[in-house]
Amino acid sequence: MLDKPHDECGVFGIFNQNDDDLAHEIYLALYALQHRGQLSCGIAVNHGKGVVNVFRGEGLVPEVFNDACLAKLSSTENDNSSKGIAGIGHVRYSPKEFSEQANTQPLVMRYARGIIAIANNGCLINSTELRRDLEIQGAIFQTGSDAELIGYLIARQRLKTDCIEDAIANVMNDIIGAYSFVLLSPKKLVAVRDPHGFRPLCIGKINGSYIVASESCAIQSIGGDFIRDVEPGEIIVISKDGFHSLRNHCGNQGSLCIFEHVYFARPDSVIDGAGVHKSRLCAGAQLAFECPAEADVVVGVPDSGLDAAIGFSEYSGIPYEIGFIKNRYIGRTLIQNSQLQREKSVYIKLNPVISTVKGKRVVLVDDSIVRGTTSAHIVDLLRKAGATEVHMRISSPPFLNPCYFGTDISSRDYLIACNMSTNEICEQIGADSLGYLSIDGLCKIAKESKVGFCDGCFTGEYPLPIVGEKQADKFTVKLNKI
Repeated sequence: MLDKPHDECGVFGIFNQNDDDLAHEIYLALYALQHRGQLSCGIAVNHGKGVVNVFRGEGLVPEVFNDACLAKLSSTENDNSSKGIAGIGHVRYSPKEFSEQANTQPLVMRYARGIIAIANNGCLINSTELRRDLEIQGAIFQTGSDAELIGYLIARQRLKTDCIEDAIANVMNDIIGAYSFVLLSPKKLVAVRDPHGFRPLCIGKINGSYIVASESCAIQSIGGDFIRDVEPGEIIVISKDGFHSLRNHCGNQGSLCIFEHVYFARPDSVIDGAGVHKSRLCAGAQLAFECPAEADVVVGVPDSGLDAAIGFSEYSGIPYEIGFIKNRYIGRTLIQNSQLQREKSVYIKLNPVISTVKGKRVVLVDDSIVRGTTSAHIVDLLRKAGATEVHMRISSPPFLNPCYFGTDISSRDYLIACNMSTNEICEQIGADSLGYLSIDGLCKIAKESKVGFCDGCFTGEYPLPIVGEKQADKFTVKLNKI
């Protein structure tokens, strides 16, 4: 939806053991991860002997890639039958001011030991300082992405170490924040999750080939078998000999972004032992316990509000019905222009089912409210469809703080809950009542998780110390003249 927080990326990697067509496998996996980023995507395939084919572009996966493009990724000038040694893929979302083509991933970098390619999900909280120090020493960066910064640091360390994984372990001592990245070296595929585990990452297998992905749904969607999650701080190294891991930075309890369970992840994913669908059902049930409503029907806002709506219905006993039909064929270009066009596109993206809501008191369940503009439009849609009452219920607490770890909540200025009370927001969006899930209730939705959670955007308490307010444009910080 338009007025939602967004995770900035999804990653995928595969090491070829059976002469599979890597580009096509990665393409299908990125389809399954499309919900994690709709701005741009890319694929890089390592063919060995210093040849890495890469293609990146702005748009959805099917907008960027076609059969000819995938065929070119899968072959080389000297060998049309080559399928590649290993490959990685990336889908990306970022705020509009960071949307330059140069920041599209994977990034391919050549250095003294050969070529590396990297795709990252997350945000370093010390990237500005690291970048400034390196630029003062003469480093030149072509993009504003943390992926390039991490790749540069790894290349420097690799000149001092015996293997790529030791170089990465050394770099992890210096980078602070959220990162789950996949990296191609000349002979290996490496997957890394930061010591706090802010962003998900998991391992699977398909046709004898090991794969890594941001979510288990990507593994299952291409016919693979899920093995396990990458632990916070773990480095997974995959080669022709199989895979092994380094756990130098493991041991932290973990601080997975709780919003993975609320909104980001696909419902069919399992993250760190907790099923996303079940978490959202629990959130809806807890919401019904905390914020009951007298109504005739419960409806959810597609897609992430649907599971919570079912949970609300099951606990409250109020019937659940389909209240909206979502148009799934809207391209990104429809919502990239003026604010008026973005607001009008809500009416095209969602259409109410009149027979469900006409003449009824409706409980409307959604996962969050950021600015409030989309919520107001959705409530208005129900009113025009004949709903007599609309009781808005949100399966997360109010957003009160910026995120520093890869979600595009960059400033309190964008958050309606920072400027209005719950009653004022209710009036602003045109609902008859409004209720949020409490912080205590949020802590109960993913009890099976093997890691802890970061809920700083709700509580203001972060797993890492934050200095100052998040900068709205971290990629254009200028060095002072020396």
